[in-house]
Amino acid sequence: MLISLRDICAIAEQNSMAIAAFNTPSLEAVRAALDAAEQTGYPVILAHAEGHEHAAPLKYIGPAMVALAEQSSAMVCVHLDHCEHLSYLRRALDMGFTGAMFDGSYMPYEVNVENSARAAEICAPFGAGLECELGSMGSREAGYRDEGGTAEESGAVYTDPDQAEDFIRCTGLDILACSFGTVHGIYKGEPHLNLDVLRDIRSRIKLPLVMHGGSGVSDEDYRKSIDAGIRKINYYTYGVKFAGEAVCNLIADRRRDRKDALVYWHDMTPVAYERMLEDFTQVIKVFANGANPVA
Repeated sequence: MLISLRDICAIAEQNSMAIAAFNTPSLEAVRAALDAAEQTGYPVILAHAEGHEHAAPLKYIGPAMVALAEQSSAMVCVHLDHCEHLSYLRRALDMGFTGAMFDGSYMPYEVNVENSARAAEICAPFGAGLECELGSMGSREAGYRDEGGTAEESGAVYTDPDQAEDFIRCTGLDILACSFGTVHGIYKGEPHLNLDVLRDIRSRIKLPLVMHGGSGVSDEDYRKSIDAGIRKINYYTYGVKFAGEAVCNLIADRRRDRKDALVYWHDMTPVAYERMLEDFTQVIKVFANGANPVA
């Protein structure tokens, strides 16, 4: 069942949980996310990042995501993640996406405000919820990055709670992505989350907050972040890392006794799907934060 970003975040608010937002630049990832949601009974967000255009062009993956979400027995939001161009955002909405993130965090504040407000105007006729980002994680999802860096090493700037109030008032966004110590990609060391930033923002704006760079965070830190107001958590890197490792193991097993053994693409995709399904299922349960299934 396809539902809006606003509605799925309202479910998260009511149940003091976070919704898993899985970037799904392959059919295997889409299937794994939907099957994990249906099997656990929790809502899910299927996300497509503009930065994944090279791997899964929107014109192909977008309609598939929407169609499969409509057919699912789970409650599903199809969401555009880390969009930096308003024309790309409009394309996704025309396809039936029910949520969008405009990411102007790399821009000067005034430009971020202006373009985020334009994004809100584009989303309004579609009834699609809007997510925007304030602060900087130091690396851009759509750009090159030094994977493995900490937030400090990547030049992250925490979201300013005072500025957040003005940002929301000027843009009309529905949910806010915050910078508070997470990074995109693989962590080099232990993440150090500044939960005081989250609590301060939450006390002022009363809107759902979003964690980007959700891979690699401990279950305990997930729960603390959810208790501080996080209602949507983006998760991608570790899921596809585990899937890649599963494929590597398949190839190694096939060639253990015969080095020239053939490994076909159709042998790899089920292995990747099964590993992502296992991981996504566990992630959804952790993000539920003890709430009963709500689908």
